[in-house]
Amino acid sequence: MWGIIPAAGVGSRIQPLAFSKELLPVGSRFEGEVERPRAVSEYLIERMIRGGARKICFVISPGKSDILEYYGDRIGDAQTCYVVQPRPAGLCDAVFRALPVIASNEPVIVGLPDTIWFPEDALTQLPDHLLSFLLFPVERPELFDAVVLDETESVREIRVKQPVRVTNQVWGAFKMPGHTLAALEKLWIERGRIDEYIGTLVNAWLARGGRAVGVKAGKAYVDVGTLNGYREAIRLLGAPAGERTHVAGAGGPNAANEAGEE
Repeated sequence: MWGIIPAAGVGSRIQPLAFSKELLPVGSRFEGEVERPRAVSEYLIERMIRGGARKICFVISPGKSDILEYYGDRIGDAQTCYVVQPRPAGLCDAVFRALPVIASNEPVIVGLPDTIWFPEDALTQLPDHLLSFLLFPVERPELFDAVVLDETESVREIRVKQPVRVTNQVWGAFKMPGHTLAALEKLWIERGRIDEYIGTLVNAWLARGGRAVGVKAGKAYVDVGTLNGYREAIRLLGAPAGERTHVAGAGGPNAANEAGEE
């Protein structure tokens, strides 16, 4: 199983930094008895590995060699590779850059590297055989991509930063077979590559008879791409495990879609 991490965005909402936003220290980890700072993207990688990923593909811009230097060729039990998005062109473009290394029968997880969410094993709830979204309740869904479900938990619509609230559930990660990712790319090309956001492309996919499901396995979600989100992430990580059940979903105008855009 692959994990795709779109990491080509410049992180304008939290700049200036002297390094890629995906390496922003948030919390800490232990190496033996030594405590060290933890890069924000490590949380996503940890969750992808717990979800079954054994290969991680970073999509980076040409100037983000510090991510390659930080992670190298392996993270725990997972091998890593790197593909380049030459210029900012949206999340769809970033994700599809990874297609050349993915077999059609391999499941693929896509997540955002500047987010922290709980529970850590939520990705295990997503099926391998169809497009599925891991959903989280947030207080301000208008800042994110809100996912509207029908009575069977199938996705009816993804509302990309719409001011009118229909649901408080937003996607934090998604999973599908490699052949579905290839089919989405084909549709994206047919549509003239107009879709920057996954949500608008999936809406077109659904209109053509495609199917996706939403899984409400997420409990707490924070976008760490802003100072407010950074503070909320520190609070969340410091809370007892039993209290990590809901969070504001701190974000901003580009929350949940900045990776690969800017």
